[in-house]
Amino acid sequence: MAISRKKLTVFTLPDRLAVCRLPPGDPFPGWAFSGSFCSVTRTQEELSVVCAEGIVPEGMPCERGWRCLRVHGPIAFSEIGVLSSLVIPLAEVGISIFVVSTYDTDYVLVKEDALPRAQEVLVSHGHAVHR
Repeated sequence: MAISRKKLTVFTLPDRLAVCRLPPGDPFPGWAFSGSFCSVTRTQEELSVVCAEGIVPEGMPCERGWRCLRVHGPIAFSEIGVLSSLVIPLAEVGISIFVVSTYDTDYVLVKEDALPRAQEVLVSHGHAVHR
């Protein structure tokens, strides 16, 4: 099976994001939905919330300072190698990531201080990165 080597178009979203961890039984937090980007995932172990950093309540356990790279979509479910074409080059230069996927596309989060390097690396691998 051939892995996609397709070059992708990636857009840098403007907001700083936070990744929050709540207890698994907590209700979905209403505050998380007021920003332009929000992802909520519940598992048996946790309720994870990714949202605009500025709306996270004080004292909430979270990792702040993330920036988001959105892959131009929609991406067909049959497309192979989309994430690997982004995350492998980033891993090779030591850039940590956090990924969120939706029905239409993928979002790769990197820490804000790594964003310029991440953009450079993706461009050097043939991707179009809109800043």
